[in-house]
Amino acid sequence: MAKKKIKFIEPAEFELQILGVLWEHGPATVRQVLEWLSDGKERAYTSVLSVMQVMQKKELLSVADERDGLAHIFKPMVTREQVAVPLLQGLVRKIFGGSTKTAMQHLLNSDKVDRNEIDAMRKLLDDLESRVK
Repeated sequence: MAKKKIKFIEPAEFELQILGVLWEHGPATVRQVLEWLSDGKERAYTSVLSVMQVMQKKELLSVADERDGLAHIFKPMVTREQVAVPLLQGLVRKIFGGSTKTAMQHLLNSDKVDRNEIDAMRKLLDDLESRVK
């Protein structure tokens, strides 16, 4: 997917869930997105369709050229990284006063960090260190 330079529009929580489904599964119809949503909430097809149409106006989604029968197939116009980076930067700024170190300390104190993740983070830090020199 070609990266599109966009003015960042922070997606609402439900819009993030829809984007997550599309990033994981690829282009899909509204019905497929509705089936794949995993938050346990009952939603009407028309509610999901309305949100996805708003997302299309925000240029977060587009309609693919192909169709599934009569149903439109929606695809994300933004990558996970294009959404995640400004959201994380905002979170670090708002919650941790802009301190990446403090944010990382909170993340690393989690019980969910395993050896493989530690090794991967160490490699990321080594790569960052070599670029900063």
